[in-house]
Amino acid sequence: MNLRLLFAIGAASLSLVGCATSSSANAPQKRHWSPSDNIPRHVQKMQRVRTTAYSCREKGGARNAIGGRLSAGPVKSAAADWSRFPMGTKFRLIQTGELYRIEDYGSALVGTQTIDLYKPSMRAMRAWGVRQVDIEILEWGCPERSLKILSDRTRNRHVRKMVESLRADLGTRPGRG
Repeated sequence: MNLRLLFAIGAASLSLVGCATSSSANAPQKRHWSPSDNIPRHVQKMQRVRTTAYSCREKGGARNAIGGRLSAGPVKSAAADWSRFPMGTKFRLIQTGELYRIEDYGSALVGTQTIDLYKPSMRAMRAWGVRQVDIEILEWGCPERSLKILSDRTRNRHVRKMVESLRADLGTRPGRG
């Protein structure tokens, strides 16, 4: 008798659940909310990005775009499109724990989500290759400062693109920012 009662309760509860879902069958299905919904990519703390590597042995030499030396120290140098990752942005590679700061840019990076990581040797650069990695933004750089630095360098097309994007994001016009 207890088994019949248990079976009856189970069947009744299943029919109630079936009714609850069938009444909303015509309603639009909501997908689960994620923390990145409705948050612009440039303010998300965690991001998946494509990375490449560069070395001071390449054409650009040992200086970064702001006049300092490329760093392989505790906080390493990195290059990116400054309209996506403003100069000064500090991040951590989740997979390795390494810390980087955006201090440089490159023509191949403009318009992409690619970050170029500084490596102290050609061997280390080649060993890194191209990787998709997760990063945690620890501190966002300053778009206004990025724009100020880049505004005097617009003879290069890739710099003009970053300046246009930064001005659009900041709502500034030529001569004002």
